This record gives sequence, C-alpha cells and structure tokens, in this order.
Amino acid sequence: MASQDWFDKDFYKILGVSKDVTDADLKKTYRKLARKYHPDSNAGDAAAEAKFKEVSEAYSVLSDAEQRKEYDQIRAMGSGARFTSGGPGGAGGFEDVFSMFNQGRGGSRYRTEDFDDIFAMFNQQQGAGFGSGRFGQTTGGYRGYGGPTRGTDVTARTTIDFVTATRGETISLQGEDGKPFKVKIPAGVSDGQKIRLRGRGRPSPDGGEAGDVVVQVSVRPHPVFTRDGLNLRVTVPITFTEAALGATIEVPTLGGEPVKLRVAPGTPSGRVLRVKGRGVETAKGTGDLLAEVQVAVPSHLDDAAREALERYHELEPKENPRADLMSRARG
Repeated sequence: MASQDWFDKDFYKILGVSKDVTDADLKKTYRKLARKYHPDSNAGDAAAEAKFKEVSEAYSVLSDAEQRKEYDQIRAMGSGARFTSGGPGGAGGFEDVFSMFNQGRGGSRYRTEDFDDIFAMFNQQQGAGFGSGRFGQTTGGYRGYGGPTRGTDVTARTTIDFVTATRGETISLQGEDGKPFKVKIPAGVSDGQKIRLRGRGRPSPDGGEAGDVVVQVSVRPHPVFTRDGLNLRVTVPITFTEAALGATIEVPTLGGEPVKLRVAPGTPSGRVLRVKGRGVETAKGTGDLLAEVQVAVPSHLDDAAREALERYHELEPKENPRADLMSRARG
C-alpha cells in the first residue's frame, strides 16, 4: 500500500463502521461485505471486484492493532500532507509532513532529529523505507488484499461394505481430474460419516492454503449384524424349550468362528447376551457382541407335537402373563 493511501482513504467509511468499532464487529462487517463482493460470486463484475479489493484493504489495516494505531495517527495529522517521490533513500519527498516538525527550529533543512521524530511515530527505524516494513507493506490475499484466500473443498462419495467399515481399509477413488487417489478408511467408520483429506482440494488462487477433499461414506447394511456404536448387534432365534429349560447355543461373529453362549432356564424373548471384545475394534477401544434372543414359534406342528403341547397347557401354571400389563394400563 502506498503511504499516501492512508491519508486519502477513509477505511472506516469504506467498511461502514465507526472509529471505535470493536474487533468482533469489525470482523463481522468485513465477512458480510467480502461475501457480497467476492469475485467468485460476481464473475466478470469489475465494480464488485474493485469493491472487494477496497474492503479487503481496509480490513487488513484495521484488523491489525499496530497498523490500525499507525493509521489513526497518520489520519489525525490531516489529509493535506502529500508524499512525493524523493531522492536517494526516499527521504527527499516528505516536505509537507516534515515541515510540521521543522517549524520554529530556525532552519529550512531537515535535521537528523526530525527524521527520528517522524519515524518514531511510524514505529520504523531511522532511514527505513516505506515499502519494506509494516507501514505500506502488501498483505497477501486476493491480488494482495485481505489475507490469502483458501482453496475450495472438493466433495467425493464412496460406498463400502459393512466389514470394510468395521475393520478399515485403504481404497482408491477417482478425482475430478480423472486421476486415482488413495483414501484411508478408519476402522469403525459409520454410515454417513465424512472423511477429510487436508490440502487435497482445489488450490488457492493467490498462494494460500489449498482446500480439502471431503469424502462422504455410505455403508451397505449387513444381512445379520448392525452397529450400536462400537458394539455389534445380532438377533438369535431360540426355541421355546431352549428358553424354558435352558441351553447352550452357537452365535455367529463378524468374519470369525461362532461362539457358544449359555441360555439360562426361563430366558424371556428379547434378553440380550453379551460377548466381550467381539465388536468393532478401533484405536479408541473395542466393542462387544450383543446377542438378542428371540423365542421362535413353530409355524407347523404334527399331531404328536400338538398333543404334547395340549398336555403341557393343562399342566402349565394358571397365571395370566398380561395381568401386570393390564393393571399398569389402567393406572
């Protein structure tokens, strides 16, 4: 930024804020204006581009505490001062500014202490040039204003099977340019989860940070197992006699050998039996296998089985299993 700009431009007016605006309100105002005038949203609009540069320039100065202080000091000196190109060392063109410090000192030539005074105001070392320090430096960002612009993110989608989601795997996807790239699927990824690949998106238009690739994962359902956090759930049918008398049954595991579970006598339908450590294994921990038993009712009975059940019906306890339900329903 040329030093004269700080005399000529009212950055507070450009942003539409007061001189005592807080940092939070300043940032809020700038973001609103930047979204409105950003070149990506106003393709081919030269006026919007110019306005974007203007508000970015203003914000880059006012958002920096030191630059804002310097700016306020310079503006307070009055807009009549003019900086012109000078001789060697850049000192010959500060006539108007230095004249304010030279009045009453009995001479027309600038003395060393005059330079000390003015550069102390600007927090510069004696003899420093305006283009090399904080005062007058460019700030990066869109064509040199407002800080570097981050590249945009790229969204990708992939569908994986249930086993891959639980165990994790490195897969290949095709990028927008047609080239394949690798994605590490972590163990325990869930359906709908997003995986972010830092710096793999579109590049910044002005040398800033590249965007990310965001991969949204869909998981195909398993015919037997479902996820419950890090736990795996499976529904296991048992017979009436197994539930009533007790039994040892086999329960499947995901990708492994079946395990044996003991069903206690009198186990009701819906009871959950737990197998420790046979769920989803991740770096954060390992879940369990939760086997929910369901009493299977036979759909076909031969004559002998029917007669045996009828005899049992005559002998079974004469209690109504729905009595407590009815009582609670009546309140």
